[in-house]
Amino acid sequence: MQTDVGEYIVGAYLKSIKKCDFVDYNIRIPGGGLKGLSELDVVGLNYNTKTAYLCEVTTHIRGLLYGDNKKTVQKIRQKHEVQKEYAYTILKDFHNIVFMLWSPYVPNGYITDHLKEIETLELVINKDYTACINEMRVIASKNTNDLGNPFLRTLQILEHLR
Repeated sequence: MQTDVGEYIVGAYLKSIKKCDFVDYNIRIPGGGLKGLSELDVVGLNYNTKTAYLCEVTTHIRGLLYGDNKKTVQKIRQKHEVQKEYAYTILKDFHNIVFMLWSPYVPNGYITDHLKEIETLELVINKDYTACINEMRVIASKNTNDLGNPFLRTLQILEHLR
């Protein structure tokens, strides 16, 4: 599957801010069958801190929605279960596992209220998403060398326009 620009944004954050040594995209769950159909959008590994970041990324410009509000929350819960299964099966050597949902726009109300109830899922949505982009803009403005991610490189170009 082709990597979406939203996934590159998250990968850029994991690399530049969370200092991940390894970032990969669209990782399929090993074992094939129905399990093999599930995928993780972005995984970042920081070997120094033994921290793994497993990220669901939804770049819905008009707002996160899968059918209706209830279905949306249910789908995110299902995707989070896949994250947890992968982490506890494959990433046993990592002491810290961080599960994240990234989305630039999630309408406040039913969806945000119910997603906040998922205690093990860190939400990087709305203003928090914007804050993460702004953190990367600062890094992009201070560097001219290629930082190894197409989104970071795009930010560098934009931040160095004359």
